[in-house]
Amino acid sequence: MADRSGGSTGAAGAGPTVDGPGQVRNVVLVGHTGAGKTTLVESLLVATGTISRPGRVEDGTTVSDFDEIEHRQHRSVSLAVAPVEFDGVKINLLDTPGYADFVGDLRAGLRAADAALFVVSAADGVDGSTRMLWDECAAVGMPRALVVTKLDSARADFDEMTAICQRVFGDGDTDRVLPLYLPLHDDEEGVGGLMGLLTQRVYDYSSGTRVTRDPDPEHLPLIEEARNRLIEAVIAESEDETLMDRYLSGEEIDVDTLVTDLETAVARGSFYPVLATSTVNGLGTIELLEGIVRACPSPPEHEVPPVTTPEGKPAEPLTCDPEGPLVAEVVKTTSDPYVGRISLVRVFSGTLRPDMTVHVSGHGLADRGHEDHDVDERVGALSSPLGKTQRQLGRGIAGDIVAVAKLTRAETGDTLSDKDLPLLMEPWIMPDPLLPVAIEAHSKADEDKLSQGLARLVAEDPTLRLEHNADTHQLVLWCMGEAHVDVLLDRLRTRYGVAVDAVPHKVSLRETFAAKATGRGRHVKQSGGHGQFAVCEIEVEPLPNGEGFEFVDKVYGGSVPRQFIASVEKGVRAQMARGVAAGYPVVDLRVTLVDGKAHSVDSSDMAFQMAGSLALREAAAATEVHLLEPVSEVVISISDEYVGAVMSDLSARRGRVVGTEPVGGSGRTMVRAEVPEIEISRYAVDLRSLSHGTGDFSRSYARHEPMPHQLAAKVKAEAANS
Repeated sequence: MADRSGGSTGAAGAGPTVDGPGQVRNVVLVGHTGAGKTTLVESLLVATGTISRPGRVEDGTTVSDFDEIEHRQHRSVSLAVAPVEFDGVKINLLDTPGYADFVGDLRAGLRAADAALFVVSAADGVDGSTRMLWDECAAVGMPRALVVTKLDSARADFDEMTAICQRVFGDGDTDRVLPLYLPLHDDEEGVGGLMGLLTQRVYDYSSGTRVTRDPDPEHLPLIEEARNRLIEAVIAESEDETLMDRYLSGEEIDVDTLVTDLETAVARGSFYPVLATSTVNGLGTIELLEGIVRACPSPPEHEVPPVTTPEGKPAEPLTCDPEGPLVAEVVKTTSDPYVGRISLVRVFSGTLRPDMTVHVSGHGLADRGHEDHDVDERVGALSSPLGKTQRQLGRGIAGDIVAVAKLTRAETGDTLSDKDLPLLMEPWIMPDPLLPVAIEAHSKADEDKLSQGLARLVAEDPTLRLEHNADTHQLVLWCMGEAHVDVLLDRLRTRYGVAVDAVPHKVSLRETFAAKATGRGRHVKQSGGHGQFAVCEIEVEPLPNGEGFEFVDKVYGGSVPRQFIASVEKGVRAQMARGVAAGYPVVDLRVTLVDGKAHSVDSSDMAFQMAGSLALREAAAATEVHLLEPVSEVVISISDEYVGAVMSDLSARRGRVVGTEPVGGSGRTMVRAEVPEIEISRYAVDLRSLSHGTGDFSRSYARHEPMPHQLAAKVKAEAANS
């Protein structure tokens, strides 16, 4: 694996070329914010000659962080691709954001990749979100390796970091997580080189370039224990059942055999090597590149996701074959002010070429504002993205990742296929956005552009849900967290020229009558010409929860002409929609029309609508009106250590815990509770803080139930003063 020396690099500035899927490696870098993913990518770009000098996150000069908001915030907020060439292989490095709010780009990177590098800082350790992501990768069998960064830090301790990784990621078997190299300290106590445990060779970076040499005699006894442990772990993973017996009998196992078995174990996801890096002197970059090329699976070794026809009928399984039917997926969509829409596409089967016509299928996200569509589109230019630079390509073969220009209808998650054989890929799972933010256009000019700007944001980001709330008449963006909100509003302003203001989010309350009441509506006006005359008397009584509205006609003797009875009902319904106490819809009500008066000339449909409305308002004034608040069923998955804090917090939110249960042997607990929606508007943010990033939750509507009297009185008072 990465324990072999050598390896050639591509020429500076040259875009990597691909002749077959076996020459591609798609690797996603994941880890918490500040772990050093983007800086590591810079080092790998320099090591392969792709760029001449590394940029700095703090200066906004890195290849991956090219968005203006990334420059201002000094962190990644979007998925970026950095292709490099090493040893004749194109490596697509997928740099993902570490902050939990940008999980959509993280999931897109996982979808496009065939292996994952978990980047952990030697100075900072492993956070809860990284542990959860590891479990997620384990569930789908994705090959993984661990890269320890920041060995140059004063607080760095490689041995301690390795021990932490073994406890966290070993799943009870620490021999599945072992280092391939041990750092060597130079005369100034800095890390100046690496000792290969299998080859027992030293890779010296102290001069600024990599030099391979034999170890000093005193080094070999120091690595003996770690080397034997690694050899035994590799042999345990070997498919050669005689290897362990030969080793235990004292036979010296050939290094090439051990390396081959190690690479096989990593590729199939049963062994997770730990590699060491330092970006100060480029330490470990060549070893990491060798490991990616030799141990990470190529696209033909990774199963293609299932496909169906756009109608949902099963289709034949696909393989990563450039000559097969075209199936590619849009993993990310961005808009460039000069080029227009750019789609980052992973080609799973077939070959994508400029100017060809493809079928675009997009299904499954209609609840988030994405429309289903099946259309044919002409592909624009193909390119290999390197940050904000697009290097032209003549084709995109199966297994590769390319950028496609001017796909006007394609959105993130859509499938591209042959127009004569349209197919649809099984969608990847996206978490539900659970933080609501109500917005309004800042000015009339912004209002005119708002719809188009929001449509573009929705097309780009599958974790964003757009809601036009019919009850509260608010435009609501459902987001992943506050950082996600900041980025979305910033892009609206800077990229699409739309300024918006965040306003308090309203929960969809309801009103209902507490007891029976009567009301008389009298609408009489005379202004010299044609007048208005209508009088109606109604009886109102509440219905059980969920029964809706019922209108009963008990008029006798024609006091209200037949043609105007429907007008009274229409007026009552209109007033119910407007509310009678705080401006929220009235529900679960029976209204009985018992009497009224009419005029042969001045009575009209509109007059009786007004009378019906007035009658309902008078009835409301004669009794108490309850406010009903929506209650959500909340399911929370949390680390066991935070269960007590979460349950106490739920109680403070007027929540009722209805059950808890352990989640297998994962050290996590599932808590089910019913909580008023008004109390969990910001729960996506609060739970993350409460659980140190280890908690997640889902919510679903359960019912409406009466709001406590003191809270209802406050809402009514605010409505009266507004």
